[in-house]
Amino acid sequence: MTAPDIAVNHHADHPGFAGVTGTFFGLVMLIAGRRKARLAVDVAAVSEADHVVDIGCGPGTAAREAARRGARVTGVDPSPAMLRVARAFTRKKDSITWLEGTAESLPLPDGTATVVWSLATVHHWQDVDKGVAEIRRVLAPGGRMLAIERVSRPGATGLASHGWTEAQAKAFAALCRNAGLADVRVSTHGSGRRAVWTVAGLRQ
Repeated sequence: MTAPDIAVNHHADHPGFAGVTGTFFGLVMLIAGRRKARLAVDVAAVSEADHVVDIGCGPGTAAREAARRGARVTGVDPSPAMLRVARAFTRKKDSITWLEGTAESLPLPDGTATVVWSLATVHHWQDVDKGVAEIRRVLAPGGRMLAIERVSRPGATGLASHGWTEAQAKAFAALCRNAGLADVRVSTHGSGRRAVWTVAGLRQ
């Protein structure tokens, strides 16, 4: 089995976060996502010159962190409940736009983003190939792609499986290269239960 054949969207059948349940998980994620948000803005080197697109933005923690760096941000999520939480907790509303959409069909014109990231959501995408193609489409030349997923051990089940094994991280990197992204790198950050994979690349 070659790396691109390993499923990186292994929870694509997840029912998603809707209604009251979605609102509850959105509130939980407000706190749980802070560390990944700070890591994302650092790894992507976000600045006031950027337009950041956050795929699967959830309650908007990373989007707001990017806005604090001066960036213009578009948060995209398929869940209206998540977007309601995101809007409710956003004070600097003029620099962030919230849109309903999916990784496979981003509601943005070609070449309009300088940074596109997906934090702990690729393993839920319905079609990872389409998602990567959409990232390349909306990125401007020289734009940066970033995916972050929790380090998961092979054979993990339940909540522990909501992440990537090393093979899955490398498989996603291979898909990004096959889609035309350049300088694709796989790295780890943190240790123990806090360890995460990052896959970063550039749109030429």
